[in-house]
Amino acid sequence: MNEHELVTRLRNGERRALARAISLVEQGGPVARALMAAVYPYGDAHRVGITGPPGAGKSTLVTALAQEWRKRGVPIGIVAVDPSSPFSGGAVLGDRIRMQALGGDPGVFIRSMASRGRMGGLARATADAVTLIAAAGFPVILIETVGAGQDEVDIAQTADTTIVVEVPGMGDDVQSIKAGMLEIADVFVVNKADRPGTDQTVRQLRTMLQLGAPSPDGWSPPVLTAIATTGEGCAQIVDAIEQHRQHLIAANIKTQRALTAAERELTAAVQELILERLRGERWNELVQQIATRQRDPYAAASELLPADLTIRSGLA
Repeated sequence: MNEHELVTRLRNGERRALARAISLVEQGGPVARALMAAVYPYGDAHRVGITGPPGAGKSTLVTALAQEWRKRGVPIGIVAVDPSSPFSGGAVLGDRIRMQALGGDPGVFIRSMASRGRMGGLARATADAVTLIAAAGFPVILIETVGAGQDEVDIAQTADTTIVVEVPGMGDDVQSIKAGMLEIADVFVVNKADRPGTDQTVRQLRTMLQLGAPSPDGWSPPVLTAIATTGEGCAQIVDAIEQHRQHLIAANIKTQRALTAAERELTAAVQELILERLRGERWNELVQQIATRQRDPYAAASELLPADLTIRSGLA
């Protein structure tokens, strides 16, 4: 199908068209850019990031939250960012396998994306995929990160509401401080709350929040408990996310966050276009020279970039 037909079908909510569009933006290039230009004006979804350490039960919690939203009649999009295979570059874990309880529900769309080594827990095309899912008519989109530990803070720049998942007995109160999780969390969820030590973990998190600097936007992150395997506590989490969404709107924070996200997307787009235009035969020669220590990376970059650009950027 051509680009116009693909966008029309995507806007009508056709799953195959949406899946095809996401595959195209993952590949990048002129076709992907034209597609994004066509769909960018559409869709205003609330983006909910789910992050936390490996083993915290993020995928199970995402499934349970999606089921709670579906009970309320809300269509849900899910982007699950997995570690990449070192051989194929594809997603290793395949969250769609772990979210089989949502299979067959026409009100849920799930897409696994490989991180392809990207630091920060997000794939390069995550923001574009979220835009496409929003344009397809999904008002809430859940974004689950890789769960790589201390490189998860990128999610705060992509999501409107960030949920940090902790579990009892893993010392994750310390990890939260190290990774900056305390600063990025809009909602804390202590999952697997049927385990011993849940009350202690909740107290530690609340104490850290009290000792930390007040949030500049006036929001106090709640610390909630959940047992994702049974769905217990998920209604309260969904309610907290809605309260945070209303807070963002009332305090005009959503507009400021949109500006921050727009600057981040523009920066990424500029970097991608520059690299795409500079790659070529001379690029490979310079890579070889850097590898053999015949030239340093800064001198090579100065040679590749236009003279006026290198001067402004301080490379020359």
